[in-house]
Amino acid sequence: MSNPTPRFWAGPLRYLRWSARERPAYFYSVVIGAAGPLMLVTVPPIQSRLGYTRAPPVPMTYPIPTGPREQLSGYDD
Repeated sequence: MSNPTPRFWAGPLRYLRWSARERPAYFYSVVIGAAGPLMLVTVPPIQSRLGYTRAPPVPMTYPIPTGPREQLSGYDD
């Protein structure tokens, strides 16, 4: 008979070693999933130190010219 599965709170490192061996798909999907929020905190400061600057946002409206509009002539509608 094999050993019973270890419990997480009884020995977290032992449980992580067991899950990496016995259930690698679950283990590595949790590791990759936990890397996402960590990257949100660590990547922007590293990019700014390396000299990366974000592009200015794309305008969502057309700029309205200041002053009066010229009256068009020649093509009557």
